[in-house]
Amino acid sequence: MTSVITGDIIGSRQQKSKDWVEDLKRILSPFGETPSQWEVYRGDEFQVEIKNPQEALLAAILIKAHLRAVKLDARMSIGIGDKTYNAEKISESNGGAFIHSGELFETLKKQKVTLAMRTGNTDIDEKMNLMIQLALTFMDNWLVQSAEFVAIAIENPTLSQEELGQKLGINQAAVSRRQKRAQFDLVMNLDRYFRTQIKQLTAP
Repeated sequence: MTSVITGDIIGSRQQKSKDWVEDLKRILSPFGETPSQWEVYRGDEFQVEIKNPQEALLAAILIKAHLRAVKLDARMSIGIGDKTYNAEKISESNGGAFIHSGELFETLKKQKVTLAMRTGNTDIDEKMNLMIQLALTFMDNWLVQSAEFVAIAIENPTLSQEELGQKLGINQAAVSRRQKRAQFDLVMNLDRYFRTQIKQLTAP
């Protein structure tokens, strides 16, 4: 089992500067080698393989937070399934995860949704997508400060509020306010629930 995130930058044509392409590459680079594990193609589209499917949702949220921190956003579909063909470029690899991700991605614009997932298990997909849609009511509106906090907090899960504050150059009380404003505890609860669902799905 693997997972694939397919995405594109929302309103990329309205962006005057092309700096965001470099931003996007910088955001994706920790996920592994390009083009085998992630790739930016057709200017504003990208694909990332997250080899542990349980980490797929948090990875998508992290990408979203980094983008919102530079005043961008993306539409993303998470596909979970097998990988039957391993190409040098991720965009040429194949399998259930790629099909789920690609087919779902094509429907996002119509659904007016910026993040959704598909495993092929209707029960899990319905539940998780409803929860993700509810979370998007605030994630789609993260301002720069909230988004920065979310990105740093996800990347440094062991740090205390005080230590996160040092990284952000703010005091602990300000960290606490940002955490609340970003609804970060809810995001982490959603991630935990997602992991239990995917664990059931991948259990032998």
